[in-house]
Parts: sequence; structure tokens; C-alpha cells
Amino acid sequence: MSTLYETSAWQYLTVAKVNAINRKCMTLPILNLRSQYARNFHLSWLGFWTAFLSWFAFSPLIPEAVKNDLKLTPQKIGNSNIVSLCATLIVRLIVGPLVDRYGPRRVMAALLVIGAIPSGLAGTVHTAGELYTIRFFIGILGGTFVPCQAWTTVFFDKSIVGRANALVGGWGNAGGGFTFLIMVALYDRLVRDGLSPHSAWRAAFAVVPVPACLCVAAAIMIFGTDHPNGAWENRHDVPPAHMQLSKPQPSADIENLSTQSSVVVISTEKTAIPTEKKQNGEGRGSINHAVEQKDHVRDVMIETSDATSELDVAINEGLTWSSGKSIIFNPLTWLPALAYLTTFGFELAVDANLANVLFNLFHTRNASFGQTKAGYVASIYGLLNVFTRPLGGYSGDIIYRRFGISGKKYLMLVCGVMQGLLSIGLGIYADSAESSLAVVIVLFVLVAVVNEVANGINFSLVPHCNPSSNGFMSGIVGAMGNVGGIIFALIFRFGPAPLGKAFWISGTICAVVNVAIAGIRIPSKY
Repeated sequence: MSTLYETSAWQYLTVAKVNAINRKCMTLPILNLRSQYARNFHLSWLGFWTAFLSWFAFSPLIPEAVKNDLKLTPQKIGNSNIVSLCATLIVRLIVGPLVDRYGPRRVMAALLVIGAIPSGLAGTVHTAGELYTIRFFIGILGGTFVPCQAWTTVFFDKSIVGRANALVGGWGNAGGGFTFLIMVALYDRLVRDGLSPHSAWRAAFAVVPVPACLCVAAAIMIFGTDHPNGAWENRHDVPPAHMQLSKPQPSADIENLSTQSSVVVISTEKTAIPTEKKQNGEGRGSINHAVEQKDHVRDVMIETSDATSELDVAINEGLTWSSGKSIIFNPLTWLPALAYLTTFGFELAVDANLANVLFNLFHTRNASFGQTKAGYVASIYGLLNVFTRPLGGYSGDIIYRRFGISGKKYLMLVCGVMQGLLSIGLGIYADSAESSLAVVIVLFVLVAVVNEVANGINFSLVPHCNPSSNGFMSGIVGAMGNVGGIIFALIFRFGPAPLGKAFWISGTICAVVNVAIAGIRIPSKY
């Protein structure tokens, strides 16, 4: 694709360079909150981050506080971790079609409000059965992943959608790590301030997760937008790929841009001076020279481009029986879905179980290694998402430029196999008599890096698969991640002792599945 001028790093982070064919952004103007692209980007990851904060709020407090208060056995703890993933599996399948119909912004806000209700009732739990019920309904919040990914796919162009999806997914997933830091620190502070452990863990839910969910939901509805065209109902108001984009517009706001505009640079004062258009042939879009800008910071740049794949012109459509059947029986649907089962599914199980596993492995050797230390160490796995998942998305975008969709596919699968092999090594070492906490940390950090990079690559691939039903597609892939979470959580729950076996059994499954799905081909039209 041609470029109007060489984009500097500052312009890349502040100027929304928009493809006039689909009005999707080709840069990441995340430092310019005047841009709807930046606002929606930040609201997307913040919504998912907040959901994680509530969804996994029990995990850091279970090893001691909740376990002792509710008199939970290790089996009941495992049951509660599995239950918390079951609702998310169901919700992600339901939410996908809702995103295609109503738009990701509204669905994201609705899920946060609905999920805040069981989070507020967490303090009423007194039995294992009540714990299962509350954690099941809190699991609704895990469904926010679908609108999170669909939202950025709607606003960011194919050349950068991998980075956009991976950044919002990674920063959102990091909420799983911050949850350990926040909930453990808050619980300890409440105990120091005089609350009993019985009351402290209950109060922690009312202090953080509930207000966070409600405030972020309100921010999404106030500051977010549905689509580059404005309301979700206007999403079809995009020039078709074959239209010649002819007459340049002298001035406009991006929200009201004519469907036949050429290149326009819009300043902070919404003024621009177009230059003479250069034709480049038979009915194709053209690109103007850069306009002269007088002492204004460039905020938005509109650029025409030829469509080269289905993703360029795809528009979310409501789910029908015919489209649903086509998607379900499309092998390309199951390439990222099965890969995500092994990567994000594994990550969910680790997030839910790592603190408890570390506590049980090392508390007997070192009495000072209690719930607080186990929670802080376990938080590393989730916190790494801040850069690992974005690294995966960036890698996907880079390899796409040279090797196309197939490049994303094989890079994702290689990371999935590496994750499996490293997990096998972690499990074998953790069960050895001479295992140390320091080495265990190094090993699970290595597992986390390739695991989360694979997640990022996966959702740089997903937008290319069934692009006109991106919400449903994201729902299927996200739901399969939860299927994996349940499978791996069952391994941690019922796997034979010692504890390390759960890691090497899970690692074997990951490696085998990623090798098996390598045979799914990418059709040439993609």
C-alpha cells in the first residue's frame, strides 16, 4: 500500500491514518484521545481488564482466606475453578452473534453491568455450593473478551489489526495478574485495619471489583463509539471496494466524511487544503500528494487504497442459519479455535491454579511462603501479558507482510508446540526432589512468554477468518479457549499426584494438538 508520507513514531501514535475504503485506522494513535480510534482502543482493553479483575478475584484469596473460612478441600477448590470457566464458555458463544447484531460497545457495557451483580454478592457465600454458584455467574464477565477483540477489529485495518487486537487482549489479560496484586494487598490491608479474615475477603469484593465494573461500563457508553461511521446501524455506509474515489473534499470531520473522498488531512481545527489528484488507472482508487498544513498538528489523515482481501470490505452481519452453518463447517474456523484451546485454555487454567500449586509445593518446605507470597509470584504469569501478547500480534503483522495468512498460521503453531514442550519440562522439574522456587519461576515465565505470544498471533489471524461474522467467529474461538480452560482445569483437579504432572500432561496435549492442526489449509482467496 502506498503511503502519503513517511510516518514518524510520534505521528504513528498520535495521527489516525484512515483507509477511506473501510474507514479503519492504519496507525495506532493511542496517545491522541481526541480520536475515536484511540478512545475505543483504550475502552476495549480497560473493559476486559476490569472483567478479569472480578472474574479471577477469588483465585489469589482461595489458598488460605477462602479455603479456611469455607472449610474447602482441594477437590472443592478445583471444582470452583472449573465452574468459573463454564459460564464463560456459554456466554462467549451467545455474545458473538449479539456483537454482530448490536455492536461490541453495547455488548461490552452490558456484560460489565450484569457481571457486577454476582461480584457484589460474593460476600454472601458461606458454603462450597454457594461458592460454585457465585463463581459460575461471575464467569459471565469472561465473555467480555469477544467484544474486546471485535471492537478493535471494527476500527483497525488489516495491516495493524494484529497489533491492535493483541494489545487490547494482552493489556486486558494482564488484569489477571493485577488481580493477584490488588486483591492480596487489599485483603492484607483490611486485616491490618482490624477486620477478621472472615470479613476481610468478603469486603474486598465490594471495595474493588463491583465499582470498577460499573464505572468502566459507564465510561464505555459515554466516551465510546460503535463504528467508524458512528452508530452501529450505519456500519454499511462504506464505499464498495470497486468504487473509484474521485473528488477530494476541502474540509470535513472524519465522522461525516463523504463516501467519495480522496486523501484529506484534517487538522485540529478541522481544516485542510487538498492538492491536485494523481490518477493511477482503470477505475482504481488513487492517492493524493500530502496537503500543505499551516501550523496545525495533524490529527487525521484519510488515504484511499485498493482492496486486496475480503477483510478490506467485510462488514459485520447478523447471524443466520445459513451463515452459521457455513462458519461452523469451514475448516478455517477451527484452525485458530483449536489452537486457542491449547494456548488461552492453558493460560486460564494456570491463572486459576498457579497460586494454589505454588503454595502447596513450597509452603511445606518454607513456612514463610504463604498465601501472599504465592499470590504475588503467581501474578507474574498474567502480568507478562502486558508485552507478550502484543509481541505476538506485532509478529503476526510483520510476518503477514511477507508470507500472508499462512505465515501467521505457522508462527502460531510453532509457539503452541514450544509452549507444550516447555510445560512438559516445567512439570517434570517441579516434581523433582531438588526443585527450587527460583528455577520454577524461570520455567513458568518461559512457558508464559510463548503461551501468550501464541495468543496474540491467534487473534491477528482470526479477523481474516469469516470476516463478515467477526463477532460470531471471535465468540467461537474465545469459547474454545474456555473449553481448553475447563479441560486443563480438570487435569489440575483430577490429575495424579504429584502436582507437576498436571503441567506435563497439559503440555503433551498442547504439543500434539498444534502439530495435528497444521494440516488445515488457508484458501488462496484469503
